[in-house]
Amino acid sequence: MVSLLTSPSTHRTWLPNASTQVRRSIPFAAVRSDHMPSTSTSPSSCQDTPGRRQLLALGATIAPWILLSQKASTAFAAEAKKGFLLVTDKKDGYTFLYPFGWQEVVVEGQDKVFKDVIEPLESVSVNLIPTAKQDIRDLGPPQEVAEALIKRVLASPSQKTKLIEATEHDVDGRAYYTIEFMAQAPTYTRHALSVLCIANGKFYTLTTGAKERRWEKMKDRLKTVVDSFQTFNV
Repeated sequence: MVSLLTSPSTHRTWLPNASTQVRRSIPFAAVRSDHMPSTSTSPSSCQDTPGRRQLLALGATIAPWILLSQKASTAFAAEAKKGFLLVTDKKDGYTFLYPFGWQEVVVEGQDKVFKDVIEPLESVSVNLIPTAKQDIRDLGPPQEVAEALIKRVLASPSQKTKLIEATEHDVDGRAYYTIEFMAQAPTYTRHALSVLCIANGKFYTLTTGAKERRWEKMKDRLKTVVDSFQTFNV
């Protein structure tokens, strides 16, 4: 456990003290125009043959069902991701949701970071370090791993920290630890959530949080972020 958390390649995930560079994305619309040949108006092309009538009748029958199916599928997708955007890293093998409106920023040592530019303590970051371990449980029970990680990685040494909860759950046979903690600085207190996993020879840490005074307002969205995090084989 100690060798993993004190590895030189480990980077702190405490964002307020890190220099950031905002990646601003400009929305765009891609418009494609397909120029089709003009329809012939010759008598032969408009001939009302039996085969043509059958085709039109079949189209009139199935078109409403196709339309209803497409609407249902679109509605389900919108409901499942309403208010969130999906990130999928096919190279490093992980995926998660983050709240709509957060912007991607560059933070040295972090694989991905998204944050609210108005409330900078409201953010999500993903950190990866190599490991020879095969399972998060190889590092110890949830509380032991959480306490070591909070003190050495997730919070500044000058901050007072408190572990609130550490739990374990499985997704598709892979173990994850979820931890909830608080970190107190001289001018603010941050309430945070992290999810930990080992896969693909990497130790994954996703961390999100907000100021304690905004926790009640943000906690459901932040829990959605943590619960959405999954790794996959690459």
